[in-house]
Amino acid sequence: QGKEGFKDVPKGFSTKAIHSGQNPEQWSSRAVVPPITTSTIFKLESLSERSEFMYGRENTPTRAVLEKCLASISNSKYALTFASGCESVTAMKMILKQGAHILADTHIYAGVSSVLTNDVYQTNSEFDYVDTTDLEKLQRSFKPNTQLVWIETPSNPLMKIIDIEKVSKISHEHNPSTIVVVDNTILTPYFQRPLEFGADVVMYALTKHVNGHSDVMMGALVTNSDEIYQKLKRLRDITGLISSPFDCYQVNRSLKTLALRMEKHNENSLHVAKFLEQHPSIERVNHPGLKSHPQHKLAIKQSYGHCGVMSFYLRGKLEHSLKFLQSLKIFIIAGSMGGFESVAGLPIRMTAHWYMPEEFNKSVGVTDNFIRISVGLEDKEDLIEDLRQALEIAFE
Repeated sequence: QGKEGFKDVPKGFSTKAIHSGQNPEQWSSRAVVPPITTSTIFKLESLSERSEFMYGRENTPTRAVLEKCLASISNSKYALTFASGCESVTAMKMILKQGAHILADTHIYAGVSSVLTNDVYQTNSEFDYVDTTDLEKLQRSFKPNTQLVWIETPSNPLMKIIDIEKVSKISHEHNPSTIVVVDNTILTPYFQRPLEFGADVVMYALTKHVNGHSDVMMGALVTNSDEIYQKLKRLRDITGLISSPFDCYQVNRSLKTLALRMEKHNENSLHVAKFLEQHPSIERVNHPGLKSHPQHKLAIKQSYGHCGVMSFYLRGKLEHSLKFLQSLKIFIIAGSMGGFESVAGLPIRMTAHWYMPEEFNKSVGVTDNFIRISVGLEDKEDLIEDLRQALEIAFE
């Protein structure tokens, strides 16, 4: 057993992250670091066989390197990258049949919810929220035309944990062709592998922890299904929902240090969470690594650790939240997460929750005293001291 009861990460992850798809012999220069190929066209050796590279919208060497590596560390057959996480969501929605019914957990990321609920492509789709921790309610929510079940675990920003195996089993019992998608942005393939629990597709906003340097926007979908892959690949080839060669180079670089970064995020966030949990100005801390988390046992059963993201409620009002955030010196007030730097924010006033109806935010627990932080790679003692002094000022 690993720290705080989490399972040990299976051996071999970093070796795959460093070497899968990276063979220097694939380049005439024998470059150890895969080059950035910006060309949009490629010379064809034959007109009788389809080449791997023909046109940049379909594939490029730099993108191919990243996708091979991402599939390897995800223990999947296929990986497809897109220009953003929300474009990945859009692609999944677009491969559904007209009039599809979509089920999504109540606590999925608000940005994903916006894509799934807005029928901008006029697909005549239906959409329902359901608390997927209530398995009986989930079973009652299916319709004859349910084609997609979307969950996020841990959820952003509430850190709710969903049983991937049970949700996948129930969904496939309803209809084997129902596609179960797990948004695994928070934990990355280093700390969680949803395909191993029966999910059909795993979605990543690579923008966050996977890239980890706050300098790239990209999404990805990984799967073992030949049929789903072919549909997504064809859709991407036609629509051009592609990631650029430079961005692919950046993310491929970041995969090499993913294990090291995630271990440090895990270590730092646990120390910060324990500090916050005992602080008198904190009402509740949402961190799956804490034994006080209502789904802690499930978290350590299906994942290998946690990242830097957590949330908590102040024992105060909006004025305390604003004063707390404005008093931070190391944590940066920003709307994203997963970078090497520590950031903090008030979800109801920033991120996608800003655009969501007030009733929706209240129903999922996003309130004026609700804070989300992404603990970075700084020294944990400095981060704790920064939080301590900001809380002192906010409640003086």
